[in-house]
Amino acid sequence: MKPYIERASAAGLEWVKSSYSGNNGNCVEVATLPGGGRALRDSKNLGGPALTMSIEGFDTFVQSVVDGDLGQR
Repeated sequence: MKPYIERASAAGLEWVKSSYSGNNGNCVEVATLPGGGRALRDSKNLGGPALTMSIEGFDTFVQSVVDGDLGQR
């Protein structure tokens, strides 16, 4: 699997944002890829790149966010 999509808006995917997201435009959107992987994009840059990952990688990423393991930079 390629680790990114260069133009997320041209990928023909159905993008979803969390129901917890507000309308401030600072959201991450998720799409299901053909074959079951996931793609993530910045809602402020709909035509920009998107990260892609396996389902297992996505689950690990989400758990890391929940656990606060990603750190601040």
